Amino acid sequence: MGPIFSVGIHALWNELRHMPTGGVWWVNTERYEDAARLANSTISAQKNDAKVALVTMGTAPKKILTSLSEEGPDEILLYKAQNTKNSLYSLLPDMSCNIKPKHYLIIFLLQDNFFRNISSETLHKIANQINLQCQKYQCTLLVINPGNRSDDQYSALVNAHRSLNGLASLRPQNDAWCFDVAFWCNEKGVSARQQLTIRWQQSRWELCQSVQSAPQPRSDERTILSHQAVLEGAPPLSEHWRLFDSNQALFEAARGAQAATIIFSLTNNRDVETIAHDLHALRRQRGSALKLVVRESQASLRAVDERLLMGSGASLVIPGSTPLSRSLTLIESVQGQQYSRPVPESLAELVGALRPLQLRGWQPWDEFCTAIEALLHNPLIPEDNRGVLVALRPVPGLATRQALSLCRIKRQGDIMAANDQRIVLFLSYCQVNSLDIALKNIFSLPPEEVVSNRVVWFEDRQIAAELVQMRTQAPRHDIMPAAIARPIARAEEMQSARQHQPQPITLMAPESAYDDHQ
Repeated sequence: MGPIFSVGIHALWNELRHMPTGGVWWVNTERYEDAARLANSTISAQKNDAKVALVTMGTAPKKILTSLSEEGPDEILLYKAQNTKNSLYSLLPDMSCNIKPKHYLIIFLLQDNFFRNISSETLHKIANQINLQCQKYQCTLLVINPGNRSDDQYSALVNAHRSLNGLASLRPQNDAWCFDVAFWCNEKGVSARQQLTIRWQQSRWELCQSVQSAPQPRSDERTILSHQAVLEGAPPLSEHWRLFDSNQALFEAARGAQAATIIFSLTNNRDVETIAHDLHALRRQRGSALKLVVRESQASLRAVDERLLMGSGASLVIPGSTPLSRSLTLIESVQGQQYSRPVPESLAELVGALRPLQLRGWQPWDEFCTAIEALLHNPLIPEDNRGVLVALRPVPGLATRQALSLCRIKRQGDIMAANDQRIVLFLSYCQVNSLDIALKNIFSLPPEEVVSNRVVWFEDRQIAAELVQMRTQAPRHDIMPAAIARPIARAEEMQSARQHQPQPITLMAPESAYDDHQ
């Protein structure tokens, strides 16, 4: 059995401190200074005969070793890695050229915001690769990742328990710091969802003495954390309510909740992305028992914004037109519920999935069906909220191609196709009660003068069934608008055409010539 190392937090119990040989532990920090302190404190926590190596990016490792105590290993190997992803992939193979990594504790301090532009898929590949290397070389790796958006990496790795033995974050909290453990696996067992208050004193991280070693229970189910604007100036309704003057303060308090109700206030359309980021972080990190609610202060939320909030983990979005009494009833209705919809690892992935189809206007029949089928199979879009499919039959005497030429589609994601009998439109994310307005904006003439009748499908299963029928009704030749069907002269033919030169023309003879004629 190999040596067991310890993370550098004094008085922390072994279930959350030990790091046995052959595993990877990952700690995110919001500040680089805290990351450097954790590296120093972890080195000082090792035995005198421990084999320890410190690898840094950007900053020389000697500059990091500023607060070592007299305790710790007799010898520390120092390495500096390049600021590239390859440094992570090839870390242990490169080190094995100089030393035998077996039974070493390797502390890898990354550069600030190193993973800012790296996708969650790449992050998982890196975690899996370094885990395989640690098992191969029988060493222990502690990755310390500083960055002001470390929540993104924390949320992406929260289910990477097959690649990582431990995942935690270290962030400032008032006059102390919060050590938030997503999971920590060692020879003592598995611990998860633990939040501990620690302080930096005497050149080391120490656990606050008031912290109990018992697992945190789900005793906050009746607690309601809310922005004070939600109650429209009213005081807390009971001892279970806690009010905050900003969404940011509310978010920080909610990071320690287990099953409470969290109510954000949306005052402006520009705050949607910020609230969505907070919802995504809470849902990924704190689990499905939280009830996350967003209430509008005034009606400013678009349908696509509401879908983004719901996809980010919101249990309920309350429109701005809802009175306070009705809002409180809706908040009460989500009590005891578990969030069951899938939440993606990356918020950027969700934003990309909720964008309209990257198509607009007329499409060939088969491509029209294929594009809608791909949208229906997207699990990140709420059910029965993907759009409206409508079949339009032109009035007698009007050919399908002529009716197509009257369509002026301006919105991205709205597409159409046609056969000999009808035009089929798909309006992305359109509500069925807004269909009449949408058709008036699409046709250059009043719709009733172009269309004799229409059939509408707005539920996913209805649209999917109609697409099966459409596959069997594909026209032999695609019917397209006249403007598209008309041949266009090629550029080289236009250049080779004879160009006419203007010639002067006299419209009236000079006065002298007129006088001579007289």
